Amino acid sequence: MKSYKELLKRAQSQLPQEKDTGERFEIPRVRSSVIGMRTYIHNFKEIADTLNRDPRHLMKFLTNEMATAATLEETRATFQGKFPHNTLERLVRIYTENFVICPVCKRPDTRIVKEKRLFFLVCEACGAKSSVKAV
Repeated sequence: MKSYKELLKRAQSQLPQEKDTGERFEIPRVRSSVIGMRTYIHNFKEIADTLNRDPRHLMKFLTNEMATAATLEETRATFQGKFPHNTLERLVRIYTENFVICPVCKRPDTRIVKEKRLFFLVCEACGAKSSVKAV
């Protein structure tokens, strides 16, 4: 009969190696596909939820940057035109840097607040209030 430590080592060796970056905030990878003249982002709702943003705000940013029309279905977004995967990844990263991450403390604990005609990024971690451009 094998000892407990031998059994434990054997069990641990069979576990998959997880790569944890130590960050509590990670943007989900964009799962996209191009069918005909349309590009689909299948996990669009998941990305918006992770960023803690209204999916319509993210959609408006992406449509402006890609200069195209789009529709939002339940969990996915459909864009008119063919767009490579790396372009979509880059645009989501730019959106995150400009509209999610606090410029003072670099944390994602922010929300967008509209005061009169101006938009501000209010950080709930450090209390900073930074202006952001309207989308």
